[in-house]
Amino acid sequence: MFTGIITGVGRITRIEDLGASQAHGKRLHVQCPAGYLDDAGLGDSIAINGACMTVTTLQQDAQAPVFTLDISAESLDKTAGLDTVGEVNLEKALRANDRLGGHLVSGHVDGMGEVQHFAPVGESWELRILAPQALAKYLAYKGSITVNGVSLTVNRVNDSQAGCDFSINLIPHTISNTALHRLAPGVRVNLEIDVIARYVERMLSLGTQAGR
Repeated sequence: MFTGIITGVGRITRIEDLGASQAHGKRLHVQCPAGYLDDAGLGDSIAINGACMTVTTLQQDAQAPVFTLDISAESLDKTAGLDTVGEVNLEKALRANDRLGGHLVSGHVDGMGEVQHFAPVGESWELRILAPQALAKYLAYKGSITVNGVSLTVNRVNDSQAGCDFSINLIPHTISNTALHRLAPGVRVNLEIDVIARYVERMLSLGTQAGR
């Protein structure tokens, strides 16, 4: 489990093919901030842009530590930003005694959204994303959503035939301490809905079926 509070901004520096066909996945080399991997071990879970991945190797360089992960073709197809070199948001898995600073995040991407608008408003930035229609029922005013691994609060929701357009306000701290500052209109992002909303929807649907 994770919280959606980014603990470091890393960089995918190299991508290797794990096979000759599109059915094979990739091996990603991720460079981290100095000291980031000091408490990490092989097999640990680290969320990369909101997708939970497993550490397969570690290079404990003091200034530029690097870990690798193997990502399947299925995961590459269902996520955004994990198939190119560039900055990524990192979060190590939640420990039982950690603060829950954001909200409960599983690290499982529910769908990909597309940035519609990203521009400064006062001291902050407004981010508008078009989410798939299938996720619309899970998005609510002042509810929680994870965008590329970052726990954020929904400020506005507008449903249409194209999907669900929702708005988020990003404070300067979030811009400075995550890779979200690199977003632009047309860029795809990883979305994970609030896990509580997922269970509520399941319970309500079963209740409706039972009442028939």
